[in-house]
Amino acid sequence: MNKQFIFCIQHQNNTLKTKKTNHPKNQPTTQQVFHIFWFYRCCSLSLKTNMKKILVTILLLSVFAINSKAQDNVSLTMQYQRMMEKVISRIPEVANSTSNKIMDFAKSLLGTRYRYASSNPEIGFDCSGFVSYVYKQFGFSGARSSADFAKKGKAIKLADAKVGDILVFTGSNARVRRPGHVGIVYSKDADGNIKFIHSSSGKAKGVTITDLEGYYKNRFLKAVTVME
Repeated sequence: MNKQFIFCIQHQNNTLKTKKTNHPKNQPTTQQVFHIFWFYRCCSLSLKTNMKKILVTILLLSVFAINSKAQDNVSLTMQYQRMMEKVISRIPEVANSTSNKIMDFAKSLLGTRYRYASSNPEIGFDCSGFVSYVYKQFGFSGARSSADFAKKGKAIKLADAKVGDILVFTGSNARVRRPGHVGIVYSKDADGNIKFIHSSSGKAKGVTITDLEGYYKNRFLKAVTVME
């Protein structure tokens, strides 16, 4: 309430406290009627003024809220777009539908035990036995050992390797730089980090998925592709 409204109330209270006159009971004097009329007029003007102020304030707040919400929506849209770009960039790279099928089949053999010189899933795989068995299901044959894959496959840069391509390693002694182990690229992220699937005679004692780092990175010889 403003000063005018407060003054009206105070003035009306003072008026009502005035002494009674000889006028008939319950009949206000002309002066009292005037004061009452003036009081309600003041109240009316004051309330109208305050209402206008309130309405203007509400309108301004609404405009600011709409603008703020629009900016927030734009901001959220940008954040969502960046988030989706980041997620998509982290999805493992896939060469084509054939590589997908190869990898789906290879994954179905996870846990198959290691068996030296075997390409029979009933009794187990050695490293090259596993790779040759997988690729045989997709029409590629003629390579049985890690040395065969190193020779028959088309050499590619490791940076260009895709899901389904073949990685050739040395044997357990990395200083002897000749083929002795082989695996298939399982995944490759946006940073170039590779996982490969292979039949290991080590701790896993069978078909497993391993990061290409450390021990195996030191043993890495070449990457080859046998897919068209």
